[in-house]
Amino acid sequence: MTVRPKSTELAANMPLAGQKAINLALQGGGSHSAFTWGVLDRLLDDERLNFDGISATSAGSVNAVLVAEGLASGGRQAAKDLLKVFWKKISDLTSFSIIAPSFFDKFNPTYGLEHSPGYIFVDMVSRFISPYQLNPLDINPLRDLLTEVVNFDRVRQQQVVKLFLSASNVRTGKVVVFTHKEITADHVLASACLPFRMRALEIAGEYYWDGGFMGNPVIFPVIYGCDSCDILLVHLTPAERAELPMTSQDILDRIEEISFNAALMREMRVITQVTKLIDEGQLSGHRRLFIHSIDAEDITKRLAHSSKMNGEWRFLMQLFELGWERADRWLAANFDHLGVATTFDLQSSYF
Repeated sequence: MTVRPKSTELAANMPLAGQKAINLALQGGGSHSAFTWGVLDRLLDDERLNFDGISATSAGSVNAVLVAEGLASGGRQAAKDLLKVFWKKISDLTSFSIIAPSFFDKFNPTYGLEHSPGYIFVDMVSRFISPYQLNPLDINPLRDLLTEVVNFDRVRQQQVVKLFLSASNVRTGKVVVFTHKEITADHVLASACLPFRMRALEIAGEYYWDGGFMGNPVIFPVIYGCDSCDILLVHLTPAERAELPMTSQDILDRIEEISFNAALMREMRVITQVTKLIDEGQLSGHRRLFIHSIDAEDITKRLAHSSKMNGEWRFLMQLFELGWERADRWLAANFDHLGVATTFDLQSSYF
């Protein structure tokens, strides 16, 4: 049966005169993805842009699904409204939970949770007790919230924007990409499943962990599955750090950062080499891609790793505003380059 898009879907998906289509690549980062919310809010304001596809991982997958649902249900303003509704609800959910920031944490400039008794307890227990022992009933408030806020039937049927959510197959160690035609709340959770925090998500007999292990996010789906040659990466995970991690926690945190950037760096290196061959006339039959980036690395590297679990509304709004401002500056400087040139220095960033 062919699902016909609603009129709002058709209007949102049909490029207008002067519009430029782009693909988005959204990294994960827990609460840090409120920065991505700000970026998306600003991009949605600009009707010169049309979204072809979104590849996302972890919390980036949540943002991607919210954008698709909002665009399909009521257009750009509905997408902006839905993003805000979700982030406010997630703030209410976490700020009154066991891991809520303590009085002292509220004055921490790095927004860490080092003085939250609940967070310290959960963090310590997770090192010795698996989620299967700690949460035998598989209670997951995020699943309930996603089901409440997102109409997944509409997400699967919409033709406004192509979605590609990545997860890591626990058994094979390979990346798996879920498309919007199959996405449920469990697919989003699979993309965001940190092994020490959540039970692996079972889908059709396979088990999945966070997609960040194999691609944060993966780029190839928008290359082969979309028409636009422009890819805008919203980069949250620090690639470089000047200081040497000395404590066991800092070492673990840095290992995670390196791991979550590794697959992206490999893909970007391939793109760089292929682009060089195309520009030199040594390779034909391949599309010339244009890569762009809105980077929050200088912001997130100053934040405590535990701030990814901090849902305080003041913190989320600060990240939102920073994301909005950087997207605004990026549009002013780079809109005219879309479809024409890469605006991101791939060579220095990934070599």
